[in-house]
Amino acid sequence: MAASTANWHWKNKNVTPWAKTWFERELTTLSVQGDGGEEASISEVVEVDGDVELGQRKSKLLTIYDCKVELKWTGKTADGTEVAGRLSIPEVSHEITLDGLSEYVWNWSLTTERSPAVDAVYQLAKSRLPVALEAKLSEFPSALVNTHGKDLTVSADPSRAGTPAPAGASAASSTAAAPAAVPAAKKPAAKKSEVKAVNTATVSVNAAFQASADDLFSILTDEKRIPMWTRAPAQSAAQPDTEYSLFGGGVKGKYISLTPAKEIIQTWALSSPTWPAGHIATLTTTLDQSTDHTKVTWSLTGVPLGMEDEINRNIQGYYVHGLKSIGLGTEL
Repeated sequence: MAASTANWHWKNKNVTPWAKTWFERELTTLSVQGDGGEEASISEVVEVDGDVELGQRKSKLLTIYDCKVELKWTGKTADGTEVAGRLSIPEVSHEITLDGLSEYVWNWSLTTERSPAVDAVYQLAKSRLPVALEAKLSEFPSALVNTHGKDLTVSADPSRAGTPAPAGASAASSTAAAPAAVPAAKKPAAKKSEVKAVNTATVSVNAAFQASADDLFSILTDEKRIPMWTRAPAQSAAQPDTEYSLFGGGVKGKYISLTPAKEIIQTWALSSPTWPAGHIATLTTTLDQSTDHTKVTWSLTGVPLGMEDEINRNIQGYYVHGLKSIGLGTEL
């Protein structure tokens, strides 16, 4: 079966054991510090209950997961007293991590006898560990695809292990003279140019926020402030012709122009199996301040046809919901 045909059909791979190992390894690296010398960290992944799968349909890789995660956390007061407790996350799912359709729920408990110093560590854990956890969990879908995607995708490259070259290619190489090999060598270049020819549309999203245009401009472009609403590492020099990275590398591009408190124009590409390789869109963010709020419009041109709904959900979930999660939300 040709690669183009094989990759069109639905295939699933259950990777629940791998996912449990990933959670156990990655979540226990998280720790936070308090302003008064307190500290708190995730010490153990007690249980991961649920299923994790990677699916492929119509040449697209899809992460499918919904898990309940039980954790233990520990901490220390400023004077070194040990503190311990548990954290239950009822749902870690594709719908939360990627689609932003709902928020994480954090069910905290404290097992150490309470005191003012112990309560300070408890509040530190509850206020700062969720930010670190959300950032780490945002890396899970990419890790899943990078680790297991190759097992579901049939390659058309004869050099790919386990994928034989077409029989016709072998026959041609044994009977044709050397010049016949020249056109064959040029075929990959033609395919690359075809991949870049993407039919596109424009997606626009509006939202209003209780903040000045100047402050919103800073929140959207300042490398130190961006993680407040993305809950993930960011890179942003906020200068024309400089590269940026948001959501832990989930979105990348280059700034084209920046007009403080007015407009941001930047190239935009999604790090996702659904986004065409090498394709670049352009995101224009405009800020319109009124007396009691600022209207923000995200206009993304160059969205591949068929991805409009997905991109709209992403902007609503990651940009709009992210900003509202830090208390800036209002109604238009």
